[in-house]
Amino acid sequence: MKENLKKLEELGFNSHFESNIKEADALDSSPARITTQHKDSYRVRNAKGEFIARITGRQMFEAVKKEDYPAVGDWVMISEVDKDQAVIKSILPRQTIIKRRFGDKNRIGEKGDVQIIATNIDVGFVIESVDRDYSLNRFERYFSILKDGGVEGTIILNKIDLLSDEEKENKLNELKDRFPDADIIMTSTLNNNGLDELKHYIKKGKTYCFLGSSGVGKSSLINKLIGEEIILTGDVSSYSSRGKHTTTGRQMYFLDNGGIVIDNPGIREVGMVDTGEGVNDLFDDITSLIDGCKYVNCTHVHEPGCTVLNAKKTGVIDEERYLNYINLKKEAEYQGLNNNQKRQKNKDFGKFINKAKKELRDFGYDDYQ
Repeated sequence: MKENLKKLEELGFNSHFESNIKEADALDSSPARITTQHKDSYRVRNAKGEFIARITGRQMFEAVKKEDYPAVGDWVMISEVDKDQAVIKSILPRQTIIKRRFGDKNRIGEKGDVQIIATNIDVGFVIESVDRDYSLNRFERYFSILKDGGVEGTIILNKIDLLSDEEKENKLNELKDRFPDADIIMTSTLNNNGLDELKHYIKKGKTYCFLGSSGVGKSSLINKLIGEEIILTGDVSSYSSRGKHTTTGRQMYFLDNGGIVIDNPGIREVGMVDTGEGVNDLFDDITSLIDGCKYVNCTHVHEPGCTVLNAKKTGVIDEERYLNYINLKKEAEYQGLNNNQKRQKNKDFGKFINKAKKELRDFGYDDYQ
């Protein structure tokens, strides 16, 4: 039993999951971790080895939303059918979760759907490369969804071989100013800069999820950590300047030092979910000022006596950071509305646009039809 527990701990098992195993489940099933998600099945690993597992018809029937289905990183209770097959009986309560909302229709989900990126993650590596989509606002967006799910965020700035020493120093100072509490690792898979630091950062039995746009080098970094070219990688398209989608599904890998990493397909859009807690936590320098506002329902956009606006005007708060806070807060609040409220909000906005166009026409601006 102790030997089995040790093997489970190497997969990330801890007292949280152990305490949530029900006696009824423990009689005919055992804990396993989901390492890969396929279209209608999962690859799971436990103390004995790996299995292809499927959920029961009852679970499908009782599932209300996509979050009710297992996801990569989940600990589940399985019953082994044979040496290669298993049935997932239940999902153990999640310790942390990373999820995002689709902003538009796509092949994975419909508009408004919530997608679970991964669960039971200790650290989310938010990766950007200096040659493509470097954006402080995008870092903040990722950090918001991480904080919403109780996940610690760490910044990886990749492809630093493209920068001069002075440019690297400037980028590092910029990141430290915007994210004073975040760990920052600067890497290059071309000359291996920062890879030793990244390896030492990853601890035994802890799970790390790589997040970022396609083409920023997530898979290449994981290949370096593994020490083999296990994950296929592709170049950035010369036509669109976008990374080619080489990682098509989430996959968990186990490193020689005992660390656990998850490769994740490139994310072009990071939609906020229906809670603003992550935003409030990330922008605590702004939210700490709100109690001093003149109005209880202050929007911090135009009201006189707003302490947040005053801090922006006096330079206490960086203007770009302020604008990103307002945008993320509005998005999270909108996602928190029910469908009827969203329809009414969109209807009201449409009326506002039509009224503005009419007033412009009344003043002689005939182009606004």
